[in-house]
Amino acid sequence: MQTNHQHRQLRGDLLVLIAVFCVLGGYLAYRTKTYLNQTTIQQTTTIRTGPGIEYRGTMELPKGTRVAVIRSKYEWLKVTTSANQQGWVPAWKLPAKYRPVIRSLKNATIVIDPGHGGSDSGALAVHGQMEKTYTLKFARMVAAKLRAKGAKVYLTRDSDRFVSLKARPALAKRVHANLFISFHFNSSPDENEASGFTTYYYHRGPSLQLAQDVNHQMRHLPITDKGSRFGNFLVIRNNTVPAILIEGGYINTSHDFQYIRSPRYRNVMTSDVVAGVQHFIETNH
Repeated sequence: MQTNHQHRQLRGDLLVLIAVFCVLGGYLAYRTKTYLNQTTIQQTTTIRTGPGIEYRGTMELPKGTRVAVIRSKYEWLKVTTSANQQGWVPAWKLPAKYRPVIRSLKNATIVIDPGHGGSDSGALAVHGQMEKTYTLKFARMVAAKLRAKGAKVYLTRDSDRFVSLKARPALAKRVHANLFISFHFNSSPDENEASGFTTYYYHRGPSLQLAQDVNHQMRHLPITDKGSRFGNFLVIRNNTVPAILIEGGYINTSHDFQYIRSPRYRNVMTSDVVAGVQHFIETNH
């Protein structure tokens, strides 16, 4: 009996010892990983409560502050300071090797630009409907579908308000977006004389590829496919990220406008845009 009791006690002591070693091993592994992931802030930055400029700032980290990188999300890094203060900082404020490689929508940052707004109505349909109304409808739907796939999406406007042309690409630069899409609808000098959708790019390389990927997905829409074309539009010309401008049909042509105003067309076209964006993100990094 005494021997059995001693064996049980010994087994209990061994289990406690194993648990202690496991805790110590886990702690040492964490400390080792933290030490190896230490780096220095390259520019003074604000540490935030979440991965994005919309989150509350908690403190300033001066240039030269040493931090340990815990993980990444979008274009942001969760870090801890030597004082065990944790938060999120922009990856572009740290050495280049810490910049995340974006391979899926769930980590992508995208700026969607509903053209016109406020005092700028855009083009008018045959019966006076304003382009700005429909650019916002399409942009909101694309944003919702991208967010459902995990992307971080910023809209240059989310209501009927005026936004300057220069402010639109400036937002993409500020948030270090992975791409930018501007929504518009075309018009011809005379009503009912033109038809079709076009995907414009200004810069070659990734912008051209993005235009081709998105336009390819839209090829089955019930209006004429005018393809991917060069377009000298400020919102894509002044962009520092892959950028395209979609003219989703001629608003002053009755044939096209019947689709532009249709929720079904809006749903199909926006799904096509999302599919094109997803293909671009997954194949261009």
